Amino acid sequence: MYPSVSRLFDVMYYQQKAYPQRIALAGKENGKWVYHSITDYIDTACALSRGLLAMGIAPGDKIAMISNNRPDWNFMDMAILQIGAVNVPIYPTASEADWEFIINDAEAKLVLVSDSDLLAKIKRVLPKTPTVKEVYTFNKIDGARHYTEIAEMGKNQSNRPVEDIMQRVQPGDLATLIYTSGTTGTPKGVMLSHENIISNVVNCTPRFPVDPGKKALSFLPVCHIYERMLLYLYTLKGVEIHFAESMDTIVANMQEVRPHVFTAVPRLLEKVYDRIVAKGRELTGIKKSLFFWALELGHQFEPFGANGAWYEFRLSIARKLIFKKWQEALGGEVQLVASGSAALQPRLARIFHAAGIPVMEGYGLTETSPVISVNQFADEGLLIGSVGRPIAHTTVKIAADGEILVKGPNVMLGYYKQPEKTAEVIDEEGWFHTGDIGEITSDGFLKITDRKKEIFKTSG
Repeated sequence: MYPSVSRLFDVMYYQQKAYPQRIALAGKENGKWVYHSITDYIDTACALSRGLLAMGIAPGDKIAMISNNRPDWNFMDMAILQIGAVNVPIYPTASEADWEFIINDAEAKLVLVSDSDLLAKIKRVLPKTPTVKEVYTFNKIDGARHYTEIAEMGKNQSNRPVEDIMQRVQPGDLATLIYTSGTTGTPKGVMLSHENIISNVVNCTPRFPVDPGKKALSFLPVCHIYERMLLYLYTLKGVEIHFAESMDTIVANMQEVRPHVFTAVPRLLEKVYDRIVAKGRELTGIKKSLFFWALELGHQFEPFGANGAWYEFRLSIARKLIFKKWQEALGGEVQLVASGSAALQPRLARIFHAAGIPVMEGYGLTETSPVISVNQFADEGLLIGSVGRPIAHTTVKIAADGEILVKGPNVMLGYYKQPEKTAEVIDEEGWFHTGDIGEITSDGFLKITDRKKEIFKTSG
C-alpha cells in the first residue's frame, strides 16, 4: 500500500511528496496557534538530527523525552529516529523513582523536558542517573538549555551524514522503548521496532477513512503508543495535527480547530455525555420533552439501519433538532472518534453513533504497537459491544482457557533486558499472550469478556 514507507520517519517524506501540507503540525504559543508546514517539520527534524550527531549521539543511543503533546515533541522524535537512535518517552506524571529506574535501565544519554516543573523534578533525579550527559527543555526557561541549541550545534553541517545514516536504518531496528506501568513491580521496557509500529500505522489506515487536509485534535498522552501511532498515521494520510493546550482546554480547542478526527477514552466520552444530559435536565416544557425523547431514541441505536425505516426517520428528526447541538459542542465537523484504554459502555457507543458522532472502539496493548482490532463502517465492520475485527496481517486466536493470543508484525521485539519476562508472554510459536479473556463471533468480531490488563492503557 505504501512501498516507500518502512521506517517511522518515512511518513514525513511521504507526506511531503504525496500531500505537501501547509499545516502538518500546529500548537499554541502564548495563546496563539503556530503552524508548521511539512517542509518546516522535515527541516527542523534534520537540523536537530545534525545537532545530535555533532554531540556524538550514535545509532542505538537512548534519548528520554518527558513532555506534554506539542510540535516540538514530534520534531525531536523524528530527529532521533532518522539517525537510528531510540526514543524513550516517559510519563510526566510518573514518580521520581520510576523516572530514575527508566533512565538508568535505558541508559539514556540525553533528557528533554517540556516545562519548569518537570525540569525541577529531573534535577532531583539527575544525581542518581549517571548516563545522562545533558538536559534540554522545550519551553524557554532561564538558566536551562533550550532544545534549539541542539540544532545550532549542527547548523554548519550538510544533511549528508543524516541521509547516510537514514539509509542504514532497517525496519527491524529498535525505534522506541516504552515502559509499561510498574503497578506490579518495576516498569518493563517494551521494545518496538520501526516495523512494529509502521505495520500498525499502515494496517490501521483503512479503519480511519480521513482524507488529506482534514484536521485531527491530539490530547491523549503522546508518550503512550496509542496516540503516538495515530500521529504517524495522520502524518502518512496528510491530516493536520493540532495539539490541544491541555486536558482542561479540550472543549475550547475543539471549537477553535473544528477537528474531523480525534482519539478519546471512555471516561472522557462519559463526561461529555453527563454534561450534555445535565444541560438537558435544565430545559423546560417541549424542549425538555424533545431532548429526552431523542436520548431514549439514541439508546436504541443499531448500525446499518437495522432498526428499520421508521426508526431512521425519527432519528433524522432527532439529529436535526437535538443531536446537531452535540456535534457543534465537538466543533461540528467530527467524522470519527477512536476510543480505547478501557471498555466503552454499549449505551455510550449507541448514543454517540445516533448523534452522528461515530465512536469506533478498538483493542490493543503497548506490546502490540498497539492496535489488534478496531471497529469501522466499511464492510459492515461495526458491532457495538465488540472491539471490531482484527486489522490486516494480525492473527487472533482464543486459547483453550479463553485467553486472547496474537501474532503479527505489530508484536513487540520483547522486553528490554528481560528475556525471561519476554518468554512468559511470547511462546515458542510466536504467539503473544495478552492476558485478556475473549471470544470471536461467527462474523469475526472480537469481544473482551474479562480483563487481566487494561486495554490501550493511557495513564502513567
